[in-house]
Amino acid sequence: MQVPDLVSFEVKIEESDLFVMADFDLRERVRELLERERNNLKAYLRYHPEFLNSLEPLRVPAFAPPVCRLMAWAAEKAGVGPMAAVAGAINERVFEGVKGEVTEFIVENGGDLLIVSGQPRVVAIYAGEGSPFSFKLGIKLPPGRWGVATSSGKVGPSLSFGKADAVVVISDSAALADAWATSLANLVKDREDMERVLRVSESAYGVQGVFVAFGEVMGVRGKIELVAL
Repeated sequence: MQVPDLVSFEVKIEESDLFVMADFDLRERVRELLERERNNLKAYLRYHPEFLNSLEPLRVPAFAPPVCRLMAWAAEKAGVGPMAAVAGAINERVFEGVKGEVTEFIVENGGDLLIVSGQPRVVAIYAGEGSPFSFKLGIKLPPGRWGVATSSGKVGPSLSFGKADAVVVISDSAALADAWATSLANLVKDREDMERVLRVSESAYGVQGVFVAFGEVMGVRGKIELVAL
């Protein structure tokens, strides 16, 4: 993570491990916001444990915490359980709490990114140690607000029913990117599934672009500019 024009800091609370880059050091404010969102989520889970374990979308009441409503909305669009969107949703909620204070804000949470920037940014692709694409290719994002999420059947602790080395999703919503990365990665059982997944991504709600890596083969669809690193 190399962004020399921004100040970098980490905020950790239990399972949440945020790496943040911003105009200036906001760690205490980010810690306060992260703790609030975590407490809201845990309070909701205490009375709705199905929200934690469901692998399918769930409806939530209007009085549910904003982070839960955001997770449920993204999960419904992507056809997955709400926890598939938790990292992206927390990223968005934290940014909502600081957006009046910063012009540049990048947060990484379990490999999922929210990028708010007035200049182009390049995100490196990581598809595992043995992948020919890891840290060799990057995705160049234009100025704006972007969610970038990666799901893998081979890398990381997150649940995936697929076998892709990496499925990277770009959206203007971090929660949507997170949910769709899980949903699309679940469909990749072998190399022959890649084209079908890319076709599905064309009509996926809120998805701007998708990168899929499986062994030595890659596929790209949508508004993605790849650059050599």
